[in-house]
Amino acid sequence: MSASTAATEQVPHQQPQTTCGPSRPPVHSAPALTGKPPGRTLLDAALAIEIIREGFEWALRHSCLSHYERGLHLDQATWKRQLKHAPARVQWDPERDLRLQPLTYRSLQLGLSGEGARRYVDEWIIAITDVTPLAREIHTLMRNDESDTAVRLLPEERPYPAGDDLLAHLRP
Repeated sequence: MSASTAATEQVPHQQPQTTCGPSRPPVHSAPALTGKPPGRTLLDAALAIEIIREGFEWALRHSCLSHYERGLHLDQATWKRQLKHAPARVQWDPERDLRLQPLTYRSLQLGLSGEGARRYVDEWIIAITDVTPLAREIHTLMRNDESDTAVRLLPEERPYPAGDDLLAHLRP
């Protein structure tokens, strides 16, 4: 599935969203993790937020793809209506290794708004861990060409055991 068509022109105006991504520390995409002063970058911290499985699966069941996909959606107008009212939206982003080389799979990015964001904050969060020091350490190791050591510091990632019933409306 291609996330390259996530069109800004096609997406109806949405309220602000909370975005959930993969468990890997954002060592290259977060400028703040390079040691720049707070307030001068997009992110000042990297947080690992653990949520309950039921919450994540609720969000998937109630989500809409962030872009129109012919063959999956009845038509573009129907997709726009679904997206406007969905408490969650999904896009499949190309996954990359620590050297930013493309991998053979995609990671699900989940944006929450309205009821989805409220449930996330009030009901789903189990734990919040500041992983900024870990992300900075991995970033430093990569800058120093110590990728083997950096990779050993990454959390273990496994494919999520989602059945077709949970993802069918998100795949063409």
